[in-house]
Amino acid sequence: MHGYAITSHIQVVSAELLRVEEGSLYPALHRMEQDGWVRSTWGVTEKNREARFYNITAKGRKQLAEEEASWQRLTEGVSRVLSYA
Repeated sequence: MHGYAITSHIQVVSAELLRVEEGSLYPALHRMEQDGWVRSTWGVTEKNREARFYNITAKGRKQLAEEEASWQRLTEGVSRVLSYA
């Protein structure tokens, strides 16, 4: 996906609960590309505009799995604290 499509996708799949501003997204995508987590290529959007398209790499999928596991541990810990009361 290209950057604008990524922000739109996040907003739609989160039922409008999450919104990522393009000013935050592009620096993050740049850092992820430097780390080898995503790869970008130039292409043309559905509106016939040139844009960078981003794809997750194998290294990025591994990092994503690690981040998901970390998030799961964190939310489980918070849930335990909240249910203790």
